[in-house]
Amino acid sequence: MALGGNPVFNGKNFRGAKQAPPVPQNPYGQQFNQAGRAPSQVMDGQAAWSAQQQNMTNEQLQQMYNQPSAGPADTGRMTYDDVIMKTVACLVVLVIGAGVTLFVAPALSSLLMIVGALGGFVLALVNTFKKQPSPALILAYAGLEGLFLGGLTRILDGMYPGVGLQAVIGTLAVFGVTLVLFKSGKVRATPKMVRFFMIATIGYAVFALINLVMMWTGAVQEPFGLRTSITIAGIPLGVFIGILAIGLAAFSLIMDFTSIEQGVRAGAPERYSWIAAFGLTVTLVWLYVEIIRLLAILRGDD
Repeated sequence: MALGGNPVFNGKNFRGAKQAPPVPQNPYGQQFNQAGRAPSQVMDGQAAWSAQQQNMTNEQLQQMYNQPSAGPADTGRMTYDDVIMKTVACLVVLVIGAGVTLFVAPALSSLLMIVGALGGFVLALVNTFKKQPSPALILAYAGLEGLFLGGLTRILDGMYPGVGLQAVIGTLAVFGVTLVLFKSGKVRATPKMVRFFMIATIGYAVFALINLVMMWTGAVQEPFGLRTSITIAGIPLGVFIGILAIGLAAFSLIMDFTSIEQGVRAGAPERYSWIAAFGLTVTLVWLYVEIIRLLAILRGDD
């Protein structure tokens, strides 16, 4: 799988996923031998199975043989449909959480935004390093991130009307274009690109941490810290940083798609589709935050 991208897909909980066991076709066959049955018991079971076949009519046998082979969904393996449905479930919960902070009283909205930011960060770590995926915790993460995004959107949209809707459209557009490029094979997570992604992401994380500390300590008074206090040729530094961050988030989607594709091909158990949905949700949240912040910086520079 694509290493170095979304940590959700790099943890043992997804990278170590093994192929789900196939559904036994013959209840008296080799599956019992593998489970520790004695050879004589297996032979007796096979004899019983043969006798059962002899008692079937030709029509019943023909109907049984005409049935389609068991697909991934029948054998308990992860499918693209599983990932899509669970991702949609996460996004629905996220939108509901966002709706809460968008329409409650301003003071309560700010409080819920803080709770969502802190709680979402904690659950992101828990879900990333948890050995087995927990649908309840993953959906709880989506709900908390919804509270955070709703509060953030309410603040920025109040300052610069329209940026919230623009950010939603931008996020969907980047996701759609990235998916099309991935499916066409024009963009792939090559080792060289992954190395560049890791270096750029570490650099961006260091910048974001320094910027956050300077804003907390009051060293920078601008609303977005160094992003708007420093300009290059009259353009705020945040514009260049924002474009870089959006590019990194988009490439992270490519790596997510790669990991999901390899998980499906390897026959990962169906429960791992929750991890895939969680990973996509994390990346989409990151992408939305970067887009709405970039739009706010551009509007503030008008």
